[in-house]
Amino acid sequence: MRVGVGSRNPVKIAAVEAVFDARETQVDPVVVESVGAESGVAEQPFGERETLAGAENRARRAAAGRDLGVGLEGGVSEVADADGLYLTMWAAVTDGESLGRGSGPRLQLPEPVALRIRDGEELGPVMDDVLGESDVAKKQGAAGALTDGIIDRQEALEHAVAGALALFVTDVYDRE
Repeated sequence: MRVGVGSRNPVKIAAVEAVFDARETQVDPVVVESVGAESGVAEQPFGERETLAGAENRARRAAAGRDLGVGLEGGVSEVADADGLYLTMWAAVTDGESLGRGSGPRLQLPEPVALRIRDGEELGPVMDDVLGESDVAKKQGAAGALTDGIIDRQEALEHAVAGALALFVTDVYDRE
């Protein structure tokens, strides 16, 4: 099985590989391929709808010529009935016909970070600045920094991918 991941980010690719490695059998080996796929949304998606749309767009583009395409998108969202701005992660998986969706955890952003995001900055560079590091998004991510490593970006993305893959691995869902 060939699986395209609509990203060049090593953390996103590793998350998809980990999910498929957990399911792989000798009979059905999986080859995960990185595909540079545009999200079609803002560099810093704002809101669940825009973040999910980015994941779906990446999945569709990554599916071309493959058995499955996987798209992952991180964004920030206001959450109804909860104060603050939250880090959100969405994954989409498609076989070209059906589309599965799953999300990772939501983590409340510290107010100084949220203020900068609301002023138009992107989360990755803001986290780099706040932590005094570089390429946080390609390492532990905001999820790792905000939880002191209890979960990291890869693990959070794995949960989103597993949720999106559910449509394709069980008979519980009605795929039409």
